Amino acid sequence: MATIEGIQKAYIDFVLTEGQQPKSVYIFAKKNKMTEEEFYKFFGSFDAIEQNLWTGFAIRTIAEIKTQDVWSQYSAREKALSFFYSFFELLKGSRSFVVYSVKKQPKTFSTPQIFTGIKDVFETFCNDLIVEGLESNELSERKFFSNRYKDALWVQLVFVLNFWINDSSAGFEKTDEAIEKGINVTFDLFQRSPIDNLFEYGKFLAKNGGLKEKMGFGSN
Repeated sequence: MATIEGIQKAYIDFVLTEGQQPKSVYIFAKKNKMTEEEFYKFFGSFDAIEQNLWTGFAIRTIAEIKTQDVWSQYSAREKALSFFYSFFELLKGSRSFVVYSVKKQPKTFSTPQIFTGIKDVFETFCNDLIVEGLESNELSERKFFSNRYKDALWVQLVFVLNFWINDSSAGFEKTDEAIEKGINVTFDLFQRSPIDNLFEYGKFLAKNGGLKEKMGFGSN
């Protein structure tokens, strides 16, 4: 009897052996001793299999890191770092498939269909971190920009994913370095900075523009 896991395993084996997707669901189903009806019971297409696999990587990572005893004590920055480190550690076990899946995607600015599921899961996770960070004042509330923080983290994830695919260092240590530097720089931008203080001061002066006249510093 066909199962989600069985179909996923057979699909990964096929694409890594042949270097491409099966020509048709019929051929794939026949090769794996199932009917087309059984296949479509779980997936509507081969891309749907990949989408499910990618989404599963994120869901498994989040479930795993949230079981850590220190999770509730982590700052938003530390939670983001924990996700990134754990996510790429998980991907090591499926590196060949990940490389195949990423490299066959068209080079466009839009998110490929197979990544829409993982993006939704990841951005929901990030949004929770950002809300926590804003409430604790770890992150700076910026009008029009705070709700884009999760987008910056998604861009960071895509960047590190492509970096990891091309990383040939022992134990992918350069990827770990890229994660540390990338997340720290990103969260530094999220936090309050001297520019924020200057902006607040500018608003104060604009709001209190008549203050100099009231204090006797007006022109004669």
